[in-house]
Amino acid sequence: MSDTTVSTAGIALAPPRRSRLAVAASYAAQGAAYAAIVTALPVFKDRYGLDDLVASGLILIVVITAALGSLLADWIAVRWGSRVALITGLAIEAVALITAATPVPLPIFIAAIALFGIGLGSVDASSAMQGVLVQRKYGRQLLGSFFACYTVAAMLTALAMSLSISIALGGTIALIAAGLLAAIVAIWGVGSFDRDRAAREPRTKGSVKLPTSGIMIFGFVIFAAFTLDSTVSTWSTVYLGGLLEGDASFDGFTVPWGVLGAAAIAPLGYAVYQLAILVTRLVTDRLSRRWGAPGVAMITAAAAIVGCVSVAMIGSPIAVILGFALAGVGVGALVPLAFSGAGRLVPARSDEVIARVNLFNYAGAVIGGVVPGILSEGVGLGLVFLLPAIVLVPIVAMLRWFAR
Repeated sequence: MSDTTVSTAGIALAPPRRSRLAVAASYAAQGAAYAAIVTALPVFKDRYGLDDLVASGLILIVVITAALGSLLADWIAVRWGSRVALITGLAIEAVALITAATPVPLPIFIAAIALFGIGLGSVDASSAMQGVLVQRKYGRQLLGSFFACYTVAAMLTALAMSLSISIALGGTIALIAAGLLAAIVAIWGVGSFDRDRAAREPRTKGSVKLPTSGIMIFGFVIFAAFTLDSTVSTWSTVYLGGLLEGDASFDGFTVPWGVLGAAAIAPLGYAVYQLAILVTRLVTDRLSRRWGAPGVAMITAAAAIVGCVSVAMIGSPIAVILGFALAGVGVGALVPLAFSGAGRLVPARSDEVIARVNLFNYAGAVIGGVVPGILSEGVGLGLVFLLPAIVLVPIVAMLRWFAR
C-alpha cells in the first residue's frame, strides 16, 4: 500500500502508516489519562479531605460526563470529522488533568473532573472512529492492537503512580505527565490523524439511514463487556481479599500471612485480569483474520461466561483468579470486535454509528460498578459475578452480526 492517500477533492491526506501510529498514540494517551485519574484518588482524598463516598462520586461524575463527551464527539464529527473530534477531546483531557494536578479550590477541582469526563468520552468515541477509518484503509482488523496500546499505557501509568505516590508531589507529576502526553498527541494529530469523514453532512437530506438494529446489537455487546469490566475492576480485589482472609491457606498451600497477607495478594486477581486483556488484544487481530470475527467472539464470550461462573460458584482463590483471567479474555476481544463490526454497518456514516454504540459503554460501567454492591447485601459478593455472565449470554445469538 502506498504511504500517501489522496482524497477525491485532491487534498493530500496523512499517510496511512503515520495515521496508524498517531491513532495508536491516542489510545495510549487515553489509557494513561484514565489510569492517572483513577489511581490518583488517594491523592485527591488527602488533598481535600474526601471520604470514600465522595471519592466514588467523582468517578460517577466522570462516567456521566463521559456520555456527554461521546455526544460531543458525534456532533463535531458530523461537522468537521473525527480528526477534529479526537484533537478536541485530547486537548480537553490535557487541560483537565493539569488543572486537577494542581491544588486548586475544591469547586474548580470538581469542574476539572467533570471536564475530564467530557474529554474522556470524546476521545473514547473519536479514537474508535479514527481506528475504524485506518483499519478500513489497511483492509484488515487493527482495533485489537489499538486497544492493546490503551491497556499497556494504563498499566504503566498505574505502576508509575504506585511508585511515585509516596514521593512528594509524585502523584501531581504523574497527572501532569499524562496531561502533557494528551497535549502532545493532540498536536501531532493535527497533521497525522486521518482526515476522512464518515458522517452525514449537516442538513443533508436523502443520506443513508443509521442502522438502528445494528447499533443496538453492537451497543449491547459493548454494554455487556463493560458491565463485566466494571464488575471485575470494582469488586475483584474486595471479593478475593475476603476469600483469603477467611482461609489460612491458599488452595492447600500455607500462606505466610506475616509476609504476604490477604491485602497483598488480593490485587493479584485484577492484575491477572488486566494481563489477560492485554494478551488477548495483542492476538485478536490475527485470530480474527484466521478464524473470523464471529468465531473469536463466540470463543471469548464463552470463556468470559465460564470465568464469571467459576468466580461465583467455586470458593477457591486459585479458581477465582483463573476466572478473572478468563473474564479478561472476553473483555479483551469483544470490545475491539464490537467497534469494528459497528464501523462496517454503514461505512459512510461510521463516525455517527460508533458514537452511539460508545454510549452503551457508560451504562455498563455504572451497572457493573453499582449493582453488585447492592445485590451483595442479599446474596453475597461471590454470586453477584453471575450478573455479567447472564448479560453476556445473549451475545451468542448475535454472532452473525460480527460477520457483516
